[in-house]
Amino acid sequence: MAGGIMVPLLGIAAWSGTGKTTLLKALIPLLRERGIRTGLIKHTHHNMDVDTPGKDSYELRKAGAAQTLVASAKRWALMTETPEALEPDLHYLASRMDSSQLDLILV
Repeated sequence: MAGGIMVPLLGIAAWSGTGKTTLLKALIPLLRERGIRTGLIKHTHHNMDVDTPGKDSYELRKAGAAQTLVASAKRWALMTETPEALEPDLHYLASRMDSSQLDLILV
């Protein structure tokens, strides 16, 4: 993990449509109220895109940039293209999180 500290992981697993997101939407504010800074790793089987078609960052990424970082005053997002790679494992994904900003990672 960035910063070298292993942040605890808490996994929530269940069938689709059984309320995992509803549970997490209720849990995250409760943890935050208690001063627990949470990160989240969300897996999807669907093709997903963080960027917006037609925007400069989208067009430049689609032109072939291996990584694109989009930043504003409120947030930033790093997108890494992995067309030939296998799905990254949980350890790898957790290691991309900034452990200096987190007390717990929800999966």
